[in-house]
Amino acid sequence: MTWKSLDTMGGAHLTRLSDEQFEKIHAACLEILGRIGVRVDLPEALDLLKKGGAQVDGNLVRVPHQMVESALLSAPKKVTLHNRHGEPSMPLEVNRCFFGPGSDCLTIIDHRTDQRRKPVLQDVVEGSRLCDALPNIDFVMSMVLPSDVDATLADTYQMEAMLSNTVKPILYVSYESQGLVNAVEMAEAVVGGADALREKPILTCYINVVSGAVHNTESLRKLLYLSGKGLPSLYIPGSNAGVTSPMTQAGAVALDTAGALLGLVLAQLKQEGAPYIMSAMDPAALDMRTMVSPYAYPERGFIRSVSQRYGLPTLSLAGGTDSKVVDAQAAAEAALTMLADVFMGGNLIHDLGYLESGLTYSFAQLVICEQMVDWIKGFFREIEVSDLTLALDEIERAGPGGMYLNSRHTQKHFKQTWYPDLFERGSYTDWEKKGSQTLLERASARVDKLLAEHQPEPLPEEVRVKLRKIVERTGEKK
Repeated sequence: MTWKSLDTMGGAHLTRLSDEQFEKIHAACLEILGRIGVRVDLPEALDLLKKGGAQVDGNLVRVPHQMVESALLSAPKKVTLHNRHGEPSMPLEVNRCFFGPGSDCLTIIDHRTDQRRKPVLQDVVEGSRLCDALPNIDFVMSMVLPSDVDATLADTYQMEAMLSNTVKPILYVSYESQGLVNAVEMAEAVVGGADALREKPILTCYINVVSGAVHNTESLRKLLYLSGKGLPSLYIPGSNAGVTSPMTQAGAVALDTAGALLGLVLAQLKQEGAPYIMSAMDPAALDMRTMVSPYAYPERGFIRSVSQRYGLPTLSLAGGTDSKVVDAQAAAEAALTMLADVFMGGNLIHDLGYLESGLTYSFAQLVICEQMVDWIKGFFREIEVSDLTLALDEIERAGPGGMYLNSRHTQKHFKQTWYPDLFERGSYTDWEKKGSQTLLERASARVDKLLAEHQPEPLPEEVRVKLRKIVERTGEKK
């Protein structure tokens, strides 16, 4: 393992691959693309690849290394996502870490009743408001899949809810390409048109790809649509090691990275310079005892060490747990995975608040994760070493065995240390006086407080009308 400086956090950056190991994996990626080939199931993509110099045999494509190298040169090394006001809030570049939730969980643990139930659209609304209120949550995802709307239109409802309840950037998942078109049209209505959105994008789409070897029609349509509009895309081949990719980490990472590079090539063929975010999500090995794909596995960071060598922004996964409830396991796994991702230099770190291996969501767990992010920021905060902070005059004044509690120096500097607003630090007696609440109880109470007090900045009425018309128009076509 090699340590490098972590520029923005004043800490350290860990890479899990030596230069030689990276070169071997990169060479394997090029061999997968150039000799073995991958399946591409969209005529437009096949035409672009063929015109660009790839060998196309039916839907089997072999991409020469020159095309990959050219795409790596033309893709921007920095992608900036903006908030609703056009302010640059997320500059995705080397060693800049940003945190947010995940999307589309099938169940939710209601923080008011502690019961597991099917989500509804109001959960997307409240989750977006909660993310808008939490200072250490940088971007918003839908968190849950609402069960009280037409499932074929759920992504459009989700986008309306998110745009209406947060000013923060949005990572969006669409089920079909029409949902993505709707989302972009909505975002354009919010910021003032296609040019404004392209210049200062407030969203990007998380595109799930079958595997590094199989590029399905809908994923390719979404990628080319975004690239053609000059908008950033997240093209994420997500395999299960031992099922859709080799069991060994090196082989699984090579196959998924080859798929991400294929997406990069296509994005640049569609529009040179199109912003592109690489996958840094390690292929999870299927748990052969339970047949569950885990979220909090320790075999992580390998693909991130590869993707970062290309100098492109990355999407990674942390803050999730395989626990079924908000408990000690959930806290431990969330903390370990988030800290590991920061050490590895992840850019977009998503899935905070996930339970049950990505099937269940919890607002209380999100709030706990947000406190952990604040702790991590405190850990990486740069320590000032100066005449003032060395405090030799203060040490001399106090003398051996002296006290510092009532000194002006202490009064001036005590607020510079980190103080939690959710984790408990008081005495046992004070804790009892406050009701002997557990962390889960305190987190649930904080969710209630934020939802009661925080009102997101509303959209202008004319924009709200436009978004509603897009939803209604889409419903009429079904």
